[in-house]
Amino acid sequence: MNYRHAFHAGNFADVFKHIVLTLLLKSLHRKDTPFCYLDTHAGAGRYDLTSEAAQKTGEYRDGIQRLWDINPSPEQADYLAAVRASNADGALRYYPGSPAIARYFLRPQDRMVLLELQKDEFSLLQARFTGDRQVVIQQQDGYAGLKAYLPPSEKRGMVLIDPPYESDREYGQIAAGLKVAHDRWSSGIYALWYPVKARPPIDRFHRTLVATGIRKMLLAEFAPYPEDSSFRLNGCGLVVVNPPWKLEDTLRRILPQLLDLLRQHPDARTGVSWLVPE
Repeated sequence: MNYRHAFHAGNFADVFKHIVLTLLLKSLHRKDTPFCYLDTHAGAGRYDLTSEAAQKTGEYRDGIQRLWDINPSPEQADYLAAVRASNADGALRYYPGSPAIARYFLRPQDRMVLLELQKDEFSLLQARFTGDRQVVIQQQDGYAGLKAYLPPSEKRGMVLIDPPYESDREYGQIAAGLKVAHDRWSSGIYALWYPVKARPPIDRFHRTLVATGIRKMLLAEFAPYPEDSSFRLNGCGLVVVNPPWKLEDTLRRILPQLLDLLRQHPDARTGVSWLVPE
């Protein structure tokens, strides 16, 4: 499968992922010392929702479009502020990828490292952040980058691992990459995103993560559709290693609210649990 995120930008999976990303980045603001954000599969950085690709699927209409004019909760407001920063005239046209979301929450003392292997996506990403001294961009395999860039000199920070899942090997690569990264930098926050279509591959992925021996893995899943078809994206999940204080409680509170906004079926669900406790 050749994945292009332009077809899916701003969909429910992006909204869920980026709200959690916002919570993680905001948690790093609790201390004045600098932090580093590393994105292993950064993508293009921003997506035009009026493009042919976005209009062909229209997935953003059941995602960010549903939140655009609501009275947001504080957590939603922080996320929406980052999205609005990419839409200066107040109309929803552009959806920021994870790099743009993260850049919005960098303070002057912080920095980020963006890795993207695909040539066209890398070129767009590079153009987006040209001249930004707080941003390092490399055309590089994201899993190799975990070894190359960790631990960061800042000592604090987080890593987002959000690959395109173009093959079933991706699950094993994530687990192996996480083990390498955690061995080098055990105190970092790691967020691993995955799609939910059929349940058996996800169960195997979870068992593989448990087998790494890494502790403190919080699991959050968000599924606007029932898991009755393997031919669509029914939901998605995030595994957060070393979750910040109160993240579990916050997710238990806000994800049902988000599901009410993005629900597609009566059997939609969300859940938060410990894959591996402390």
